[in-house]
Amino acid sequence: MISKSLLVIVFSLSVALFLAPVVAAYVPHVGDYFSYYEVENLGNGTGSYAGYTEQTITNGMETMNGVGADGTVSANYTYAWTWNNSTGATETGSSSGNFTFSSVTFLYVNGTDNQTGYVNPTVWFYMDNSIPESGTFYLLDTEMTVTSKNYSYYLPSENRTVSAIFAQGISNYQRNDEYGQFTANYTWNAYFDPSTGYIIGYDYVEHDTNSSGDGFTYTDNLYVNSTSYPLTTAVASNSGGNSFPTQYIGYIAAIVLVIVIVAIITYAISKRSKKLPEHPSQQHPTPGPPPEDINLNPKQPPVQQIVIKEVVKVKCRYCGALIDSTAEVCPFCGAPRS
Repeated sequence: MISKSLLVIVFSLSVALFLAPVVAAYVPHVGDYFSYYEVENLGNGTGSYAGYTEQTITNGMETMNGVGADGTVSANYTYAWTWNNSTGATETGSSSGNFTFSSVTFLYVNGTDNQTGYVNPTVWFYMDNSIPESGTFYLLDTEMTVTSKNYSYYLPSENRTVSAIFAQGISNYQRNDEYGQFTANYTWNAYFDPSTGYIIGYDYVEHDTNSSGDGFTYTDNLYVNSTSYPLTTAVASNSGGNSFPTQYIGYIAAIVLVIVIVAIITYAISKRSKKLPEHPSQQHPTPGPPPEDINLNPKQPPVQQIVIKEVVKVKCRYCGALIDSTAEVCPFCGAPRS
């Protein structure tokens, strides 16, 4: 039988195992950086956009240069881009600068990395890595939901699958710019490093339509080329979203480990040498040695003695019958023996 103290130990181990995956939010360090490759495409046009396409390729880098006591991060950005469309037009350009953001609120504080068209946005490249599954946060002005804390993301730049936090945002807005006026519906899938919360990659798909029948599809795909933070190779890839085994594998492993611990303890206790209790029960006293006057030899019935008596016979002189030599008269004729 397992003692109460042993059960307390097992319970404590169980609690510790379940709490182990919980991590504190990462705070950026001086020297953190990542470089990235980004491709934006416009196509699948209808109406006035039928047959029209364009593409923008961007190579950039974000670097963290300082972290204040209040969590304000001083950062630098730089990128270069090339644009072309189906009419043969081509343009190139670049941009760079400094900005600050809060690692507490994740909002841009002073300047941005050239983000336009947003009101008080959050950064797009960094999240609170301690947010649990089903938790929410913002990228720019899109609300994202954490779908998986252990997602397998294929990273093209390294030709391998890495472990990632997978978050998704689905929303819409009214576009009114050089492309025209459209209702835009989009899905934004973003992938972050579980240990730091920095971006690993994202996939953005937007469908724009209007009442005149004009429309197009806009996509934006980005992934990192190099990082200051090491990326962990995933155990197994999952191309279609979060899988049950990877989502719950930590909890299953913890349960199995607790069961194994209890089984080992139970087996060890059963192998201990058994001994009589110090105070035997009065209903079942411990037997002592037999009394000295008791003969433990098996009992046998008494031997019967048979005495055989020999008698001498003689002939009667009158009738010739055999009679005892001690008889006075013949029992047959009555004549005296002598």
